[in-house]
Amino acid sequence: MSATADHAEERTNTAARLGFEPGQVVQEIGYDDDVEQELREGIEATIGQELVDEDYDDVADVVLLWFRDEDGDLTDALVDAIGLIEDGGAVWLLTPKTGRDGYVEPSDINEAAQTAGLAQTKSISAGKDWTGSRLVTPKGAPAKR
Repeated sequence: MSATADHAEERTNTAARLGFEPGQVVQEIGYDDDVEQELREGIEATIGQELVDEDYDDVADVVLLWFRDEDGDLTDALVDAIGLIEDGGAVWLLTPKTGRDGYVEPSDINEAAQTAGLAQTKSISAGKDWTGSRLVTPKGAPAKR
């Protein structure tokens, strides 16, 4: 595949733009009928396996957290997600876009991430109805477990 084709795929494949890689274990939390199926399928195609669910009993490389305003306390959800990832892993927080049911204010995401000990490194449109925020533990800071 040419470099041009790689860049074209990156623009069209949201999973590649989110940084998913073959062989990663991705644990999905908050799955419901409203999630972006095309994104899920793209992630599975990229990592070469199915997403693992909330009952997975090992650590994951990435947690994919679908979160809506009515899902409870975002800080608690993020703290729980941190305990599910490998050191150096990431949490992709997916929230409904502005104007959609369950929309979460960006300031609420920022506050919850900071309280949970996470730093936001990237935001991206993750489909027609969802926005993604990549959250990581700051370099040099121990992950809260």
